[in-house]
Amino acid sequence: MTNYILTYTKVKFYPLQPIAADIKIEDIAHSLSLMTRANGHLKHFYSVAQHAISCYREAKARGYSKRVQLGCLLHDASESYISDLTRPVKRQLTEYHAIEEKLNSMINMKFGLGDLSEEEQLKISNVDDTLLYYEFIALKEIPPVPGLPPKISMEHDFSQRDFVTVENEFIDIFNLLTKGEES
Repeated sequence: MTNYILTYTKVKFYPLQPIAADIKIEDIAHSLSLMTRANGHLKHFYSVAQHAISCYREAKARGYSKRVQLGCLLHDASESYISDLTRPVKRQLTEYHAIEEKLNSMINMKFGLGDLSEEEQLKISNVDDTLLYYEFIALKEIPPVPGLPPKISMEHDFSQRDFVTVENEFIDIFNLLTKGEES
């Protein structure tokens, strides 16, 4: 067996020993546009890339910095290389969490977010959790947790969208936020 995955751009990517030069926004956007949220337990296909775009839009609507907006867009980027696990399972797998953290750190460094402050990270996490809540309401018709709905700054589109359109939009937003410059 090999210790790498072959990405969309045909990079041999070693998830347990990642190399920053092997991280490509095209691989991230393509992969996330084909991955479903909530392990597929939704009314229709809704991709991780759509979720990330909604997170970016929410951060922008809240007036957050471009760094936080980019952090929101990329907060699930590691899933394009190592997939994802449901939250209850992920909490029990410390090794997975360590692999995910290492990869997220490298992705953040690669794209200029290696020095996110605790406040910026909290904003990203809050946006992520807020979108999770409203995605569950729209796509499962039940909140993920009991209680009052979190504050949201705009209306979001949770409709099923073509993955190519979502992939291209993800890249366009990335280019807008980074002015097309990759590290």
